Amino acid sequence: MEGKAIVTAAITGGVHTPAMSPHLPITPQQIVDESVRACEAGAAICHIHVRNPETGRPSPDVTLIEEVMAKIKNRCRAIVCISTGGGIGMTVEQRVRPVRIFKPELATLNAGSINFATFHKLDKYNEYKFDWERAYLEMTEDFIFPNTFKSIRQFLQVFDEQGTKPELEAYDAGMINNIAFMMSRGHVRKPLFLQFVLGILGGISSSPENLIFLIDYARRLIGEFEFSVCAAGRQQFPMCTQSLLMGGNVRVGLEDNLYIAKGVLAKSNAEQVEKVVRIARELGIEPATPDEARRILNLKGMENVNF
Repeated sequence: MEGKAIVTAAITGGVHTPAMSPHLPITPQQIVDESVRACEAGAAICHIHVRNPETGRPSPDVTLIEEVMAKIKNRCRAIVCISTGGGIGMTVEQRVRPVRIFKPELATLNAGSINFATFHKLDKYNEYKFDWERAYLEMTEDFIFPNTFKSIRQFLQVFDEQGTKPELEAYDAGMINNIAFMMSRGHVRKPLFLQFVLGILGGISSSPENLIFLIDYARRLIGEFEFSVCAAGRQQFPMCTQSLLMGGNVRVGLEDNLYIAKGVLAKSNAEQVEKVVRIARELGIEPATPDEARRILNLKGMENVNF
């Protein structure tokens, strides 16, 4: 739809720990409330992880996932996008199980393995709310986020069986090769939705040149596709602005960036959504409604999910 852009709000993620921000949603109710407010602010998609409500640690608990998804669906029309990235150290089956059970309209699918590192955040934080936080960050110095060709194929098979569209996450150029290979084998079909993820330590860095390269490279290998951009940390809004200028969509939220401006913590996901919507409107672009996003992405509709 000309003049429209899809805004995704990545609500809590599995990267940041509770000590990093008092505004990071942890409990199911906090995640639901944040999702609804983000939708009201202009987000069409809510990207969901869950956490142990007692400790704030990322969790694969499908009971928590179901509670969050069902409550969001009951309160707004946002597209609920389940993460299959999960949290650091979760098994492949733990990561894909929510898609198998709940049959969402949309879910993330990581397109390759990566040295997904957050240990450098230890330089900034000296005090933690929970015992697990420091060890959780430390272990990423020796951690590979595994997404092998076999697991990608298995994920895509589950997605296809459940009628769930994959949001293909590309952290680097090699993952675009992987997507093209999976297309050649018939494991993934057009129309495609790519999420370019910039600025993760272990992946491609955030810069205008890198984003231009990734989009051009993907078009040469894959052809036409719908795309969105997210970036870790302070490059979130510059990279999202560039995506809008290039005809793409955007993802903001506390999963990717805890701040609203330099040195100022974002008080909510909605605050970040409001900011990127203001930027889009300055460029003559309106945020797509959830139902418009469903048409853009060719989704099956919220009446066909299992939650």
